Amino acid sequence: MAEFTIALRVAEAAGGTVDTVVALRGVRKSFNVGTPIETEVLRGIDLTLRKGEFCAVMGPSGSGKSTLLNIVGLLDRPTAGRLAVCGEETTALDERALTRLRGHNIGFVFQYHHLLTAFTALENVMMPMLGAAGFPNDAMRQRAAGLIDSVGLAPWRDNLAGNMSGGQQQRVAVARALAMNPALLLADEPTGNLDTKSADGVFELLRRFNREHGTSVLFVAHNAALAARCDKTIKVVDGELTG
Repeated sequence: MAEFTIALRVAEAAGGTVDTVVALRGVRKSFNVGTPIETEVLRGIDLTLRKGEFCAVMGPSGSGKSTLLNIVGLLDRPTAGRLAVCGEETTALDERALTRLRGHNIGFVFQYHHLLTAFTALENVMMPMLGAAGFPNDAMRQRAAGLIDSVGLAPWRDNLAGNMSGGQQQRVAVARALAMNPALLLADEPTGNLDTKSADGVFELLRRFNREHGTSVLFVAHNAALAARCDKTIKVVDGELTG
C-alpha cells in the first residue's frame, strides 16, 4: 500500500505539479464472494484520470460501467486492487474517512436526478453544503444561488423541484453536484432520460464547468456522438478496459 502511494506521488510530482485525480491499479470487483453464484464484474482495471480530463466511459449494458463508477466514487469497495482519489490511498480508510473524502472531492450526477421534490431548486443545491456544515448560512445560499444562475435557472430558483421539467431537474442536479467544488465529477448516463436538446444542454453544462474550473469528469454514455466530444473514451467490455 505504501509503495503504491509513494509511486503515485512521485509520478505526479514530476515537474513539481500534482495532477492525478484518480488512479486504479489492478482493481477487481466480485459479488456474492465465496458462494456458488460468485460473479466477477471488474477484472483488473488500470486507469488514471488527471486534473481537467473529460473522459467518456462506454460499453454494453452489464459490462461493469456503473460498478466502476461506484468504486471510483467510494460508494463501493473493490474486492482486490488499489484506488487513490486526489492523491489519497483509499484501501485502509474506514467508512467515516471515505465519507469525508467523497463529500469534499466528488460530485455525482445520475440518470435520474434524485432531487427532493418537496424542496426548492435552491434548497436542493444547498444539501451537500448543509451535510458538510450541519446548518445553513448565507454563504451557502449565495453559493447555491450562483450555481442555479450558472445553469440558467435563475427564474426557477425558488420553484419546487417537483414542479420543474426533466431537463430543468437535471440542471439542478448538475448544480448540486458542483456545490462542494469537487475535483471529480461522476456522471452515470445523466442524459439518458432526456430529449436530444435537453441532453445536449446538460452535456454542455458539464463541459463548461470542466473547462472553467478544471473539474475532472467520468461520463458514462451510450451516445457515441456525445462521447466523441469528450477528451478521451475508455470502453468497458466484460469487466475489462479495451480502449
